[in-house]
Amino acid sequence: MSRFDNIDALLERAGQPLGTTGWHLVDQARINAFADATGDHQWIHVDEERAAAESPFQTTIAHGMLTLSLCATFLSELVKVDDVRLVINAGLNKVRLRAPVPVGSRVRGVATLLETRRMAAGARVVVQMRVEIEGELKPASVADWVLVFHE
Repeated sequence: MSRFDNIDALLERAGQPLGTTGWHLVDQARINAFADATGDHQWIHVDEERAAAESPFQTTIAHGMLTLSLCATFLSELVKVDDVRLVINAGLNKVRLRAPVPVGSRVRGVATLLETRRMAAGARVVVQMRVEIEGELKPASVADWVLVFHE
């Protein structure tokens, strides 16, 4: 984990890697819980028998949005900034879903602090989060995530 005493210490790391998380399992229970939370019960995600028979992946796969949502978990594993009241998700500048995440895969986040900008009560930062799949060359996703840190 990268720990920063304050926002200014974080801002000094612009353009630098923030680190790589540990591996996280994407099992069917996690996929089903995401389907329940979002209402997206497309068979390719939740119907194991049909996916085995009809899917080009021969198994269920995680929702692309599930893969992106793990970025919040990854960031909390990688970065801690002291003297921050809250962090607000301001959206995504660029997202690419590059490869499916088959059930049973393990994924991890690789973060780089792309841009920083000081604001009156904090800072706006852009973190590139790459989600890697264990044993695969192509990442599951790459996203430029905009966050606002409030002091």
